Amino acid sequence: MNFLSKIARMAAPLLLCPLVAAADVSPVAQKTADYAVDKYEAAMTDTLAELVQFKTVAREDIPLEKNPEFSDFKRTLCDTAEALGLECEDHGYVVIVALGQGEEKIGIVTHGDVQPANPAKWQKSPFELDRTSEPGKLIARGSEDDKGPIATALYAMKAIKDQGVPMKRRVELIVYLAEESDWEPLKAFLKDYDMPAYNITIDASYPVVTAEKGWSEVRATFAQSAVKDQGQPYLSDFHGGYFRSQVPDEAHASIVNPTPALEKAIRARAATHPKVKFEFADKGGVLDITARGVATHSSEPEHGVNAIAFLADVLGNYDWPANAAGATVRYINDLIGTGIVAEQFGDIAYSDDFMGPMTGALTMVKADDKGLTSYLNLRRPTGKSAELLDKQINNAIDSWQKETGIQMADVSVSLGEPYRADDAPHVQPLLEVFRHFTGIEDAGPVSIGGSTNAKLLPNAVSFGPSMPGKAYTGHSEHEFITVEQLRLNLEMYTAMMIEIANL
Repeated sequence: MNFLSKIARMAAPLLLCPLVAAADVSPVAQKTADYAVDKYEAAMTDTLAELVQFKTVAREDIPLEKNPEFSDFKRTLCDTAEALGLECEDHGYVVIVALGQGEEKIGIVTHGDVQPANPAKWQKSPFELDRTSEPGKLIARGSEDDKGPIATALYAMKAIKDQGVPMKRRVELIVYLAEESDWEPLKAFLKDYDMPAYNITIDASYPVVTAEKGWSEVRATFAQSAVKDQGQPYLSDFHGGYFRSQVPDEAHASIVNPTPALEKAIRARAATHPKVKFEFADKGGVLDITARGVATHSSEPEHGVNAIAFLADVLGNYDWPANAAGATVRYINDLIGTGIVAEQFGDIAYSDDFMGPMTGALTMVKADDKGLTSYLNLRRPTGKSAELLDKQINNAIDSWQKETGIQMADVSVSLGEPYRADDAPHVQPLLEVFRHFTGIEDAGPVSIGGSTNAKLLPNAVSFGPSMPGKAYTGHSEHEFITVEQLRLNLEMYTAMMIEIANL
């Protein structure tokens, strides 16, 4: 039976027999949640410190199975789980930590790989849990996305085991190790894996995420070419960003033959963007400009300040020769701009009543073997077909090329599918857990711009670890989780496992 058939087979009976939600959490869930915090909050934080020290960042030169950072991470994870009396199985790209022996099971889905981090932008090493620089915050790459949730889940399971809570369903913590880079190994694993009937990812936001936008991208490449008139001002360099799912906080440009009038105009336009710090350096006939914004997850561009977009904007009052750098700046200013909903890109902008608008964020501009490539990360909701969106993107690019006379060397469009699980049967019980522990009585299902492995599993929704109304710090250069939030997550994850496993 193929992968999609297995999903359909498992999902169908659940939708015919919806779960009945309790009015509040059970006394045993409350008691065990209290016990988890009293007994294991310190140990959970210490385990987080152990997990973040491993630089589990995908590398092109070393496959995961030969990367010692991943091997050591998995060994530490399993050693910790087994010391807590939990089962642990290493399946290569997937580690499963389990509690209980029920024939049915629930899946708690997370990931142990992380995005790169620039050490120069952190007060301490991003791969060391910083507990002191900012009191009340636990700062490290992976603290929120997703090693904090992993540590929390481990001690929630341990508390349940200690208290001898009866569990109808087996709990499986499914830790994938390439969520940030490659979903294919997980898809392959799931073909032969006996998938849980109910799945909850702990890689997003509260209260309960029932919809995720589709991760999409437009890559536009301009060929490197020499400027014919070497005596006029031109851009010899334009680049920025670190990876494809981060709003970049730094971008650079170099202007050859800058005139005083041109520099004055650029500085004047830069002064209109007070949220961006611009640095100017004269290097013997070349004016170097650095823009510094605010990095954030590209699924939430509203929480960042895009250094690439604003640097292009301050260069927008001059008709640059159309070498790779000059053409890229023209393309960014004409079709992307400094907005975040793709409103300048032809007719592609749209919005869904529940999921909100499609967002667009430039994440990188970098040289490659084809030329200079810009990466526009789109997060698309339901409401417009992929076929129509692809057509509108290419129409906008074709029109721009005809209007400007500038030709791209390459264009690539990737459109991921939005995901919705509006009828997942465990949504209401999860909402009850959230309402109980937070006191937010009107909490309801939400949509996010992020993209989690929920898309690959039946009846999958997300439950934390980020609170509503708070910026998600994963993928930023200041990733953290607060001590208070980690504690609250331990309470809610403990109760959540008990309530869902016993429905």
